Amino acid sequence: MADEAEKKESGGWLDKLLAGDHEAFAEFVDKYKSQVFLCCRTLGLREDEAEDVASETFLAAYKAISRYRGQAELSTWLWRIAYCQAVNYLRKNRRMQQLLAGPDGQAANSKQARPAAAVQDKEQEKIVWEAVKKLPRLWAVAVILHYREQKSTKDIAKIMRTKQNTVKTYLFRARKRLQELLADVIGEETDVGR
Repeated sequence: MADEAEKKESGGWLDKLLAGDHEAFAEFVDKYKSQVFLCCRTLGLREDEAEDVASETFLAAYKAISRYRGQAELSTWLWRIAYCQAVNYLRKNRRMQQLLAGPDGQAANSKQARPAAAVQDKEQEKIVWEAVKKLPRLWAVAVILHYREQKSTKDIAKIMRTKQNTVKTYLFRARKRLQELLADVIGEETDVGR
């Protein structure tokens, strides 16, 4: 089971969540709200739209939590719901072409990777995430899920409802494009994603 360690670690928190405990669900929302919001913003939703879709995501998760079987990590399961809710919102309220083009997506800063040269790393990290915003949205979603959220290509494929090879292509093309975008800013020695 994907969340076995989380179950043991949290003293049955997941069991309480699956049983419909309202306090456990409140903790669940608090724990994952920034990830859900990040997914929505990455797909190009404005802040007010992202808030609406995040609410719909948690409502959908609440209704479906009893059916969660642990075949994927809980965060992966929730990302998939958030992704589907956001795409459905875009389909309903915007043209689907907007999903594939434009640098309007929002990405959040990832955690500090190394303590050495923290200031320089933080500046470079900011530059990289700003560059991610310039990628086509599907590429940006794949990059954020893989590098920020540490999801496997298999999990990303489930979330995005696409083939694993498509995700690998998105990541390959995104890395190549990021290297081009960052070459002038950071320098040729920057090797994105490694």
